[in-house]
Amino acid sequence: MRLLDFFSFKNRLLALILWGIGIQISSAQIKVGANRTETYLPMLSEKSVAVVANATSVIFHPNGYTHLVDSLLSRGVQVKKIFTPEHGFRGEADAGAAVESGIDPTTKLPLVSLYGSQKKPSADHLKDIDIILFDIQDVGVRFYTYIATLQLVMEAAAEASVSVMVLDRPNPNAKLIDGPVLQEENASFLGLNPIPLAYGMTIGEYALMLKGEGWLRTDKPIDLTLISLEGYAHDMSYHLPINPSPNLKNDHAIAWYPSLGLFEGTEINAGRGTPNPFERFGSPQLSAAVFDFEYTPTSVPGARYPKHLNTLCYGRDLSEKEAPDHVCLNPLIESYKAHDGQFFREDSFAKHSGRSELQGQIESGMSEEAIRASWKDELEAFKSMRSKYLRYP
Repeated sequence: MRLLDFFSFKNRLLALILWGIGIQISSAQIKVGANRTETYLPMLSEKSVAVVANATSVIFHPNGYTHLVDSLLSRGVQVKKIFTPEHGFRGEADAGAAVESGIDPTTKLPLVSLYGSQKKPSADHLKDIDIILFDIQDVGVRFYTYIATLQLVMEAAAEASVSVMVLDRPNPNAKLIDGPVLQEENASFLGLNPIPLAYGMTIGEYALMLKGEGWLRTDKPIDLTLISLEGYAHDMSYHLPINPSPNLKNDHAIAWYPSLGLFEGTEINAGRGTPNPFERFGSPQLSAAVFDFEYTPTSVPGARYPKHLNTLCYGRDLSEKEAPDHVCLNPLIESYKAHDGQFFREDSFAKHSGRSELQGQIESGMSEEAIRASWKDELEAFKSMRSKYLRYP
């Protein structure tokens, strides 16, 4: 099957020139895939369409934005159903909470959950569909589940002879290629393939890698179309105008997420249930003599049952601390040394980190520098593979 990669040569050349002389491109100059309606709407004409979308799936305009599904319907596109990932179609469900299927009250379209007991569309879901439109904002971290949803959607589409079109969006952590590379034994919905924790690709580029590396778990070919970004380069800062999920509330938290997200596999609260998730961490079992920042997680929308609910935690406030330019293990190592009682949730930590030996490395007292050095060869191999699928400077 052919792969269509619609990309503006002129804009790419301009981005490359600016990047090469060190000029950062502003977010306002980027045209996301969803905004390139003149490119993809003709390909949806007279097609039965399913959309994989959430609250970030929007078309920007000078006065704000319009949800992609609303825009498609207003233009006469035959949208038949909406597939909803983790956090749901409107982005309000807690992390890890099952997302319910139902009817969207605004569009009256059926919502089919892809987060719960069934994470992959069934053949029955796709029997009346010609093409699946995938448009979700990613943050470039392996255990952020939207790339797993993308893979399962692509597999189901291939098996049902349904086309897939990915509307690309920037990766706010695109500069970061770091962290342990996933081992096959730790594959799960938190990571399905041998990529590092932070992989430095847009979700569209990652779709190309899924196809090109043969990672789709099917022997059927996939008909994949990528609607690329315009005016984008990897080495640029990008502000997300819409929170990608309830607990990533700002650019600073998104930048800390590759590092503090590892706490999800431990007894440490990473700020869920507070105004600053992924900008702080703490636990009742951390020593107050070492950690002088105090907070109490409460039940809030998007984090109704956080770790250590209604319990005073001791930890660190990182909201004013510059995010690192690498996957930083020092908060994890420091917390482990000062924690009273069981620290790791062993199966969960291995799935989040992707490496069975990382827990042992921390327990044995290895420094962050030594642990990060153990990733070097696999990271270099990944970067070489990654280069085949890059569509932006």
